[in-house]
Amino acid sequence: MTEGVSIRILDREFTIGCQPEEREALEGAARLLDARMRGIRGDNRMAAFDRIAVIAALNLAAEVNAFRREIDGRDGELSRGLADLGRKVDALLEAHATR
Repeated sequence: MTEGVSIRILDREFTIGCQPEEREALEGAARLLDARMRGIRGDNRMAAFDRIAVIAALNLAAEVNAFRREIDGRDGELSRGLADLGRKVDALLEAHATR
C-alpha cells in the first residue's frame, strides 16, 4: 500500500507516494538531492528552483551514466576472465582424461 512521505528540498516540502519498504531509500535520495541543490545554489538565494533542480538532475544523471559505463567495463572483464578460466579448466580436464 502506498503511503505519503513528506520530504524537504531547498526548504520546500513535497509529499511523495511510495511503498513502506521504499521509504528509507526515498528519504536518502531526497537528502542527496537537497545537498546537491544547495551546493549548486550556493549563496545565490535568488536562483530559480527549477533551474537548480534541472542542473542537479543532469549532474546526477551524468554520474549514473559514468557508473553504468564502469560496470559494463567490469562486466566485460569478468566475462573474458571467466571464459579464459573455462578454457583452462577444459584443457586440464582433457589432459587428465588422456592419462
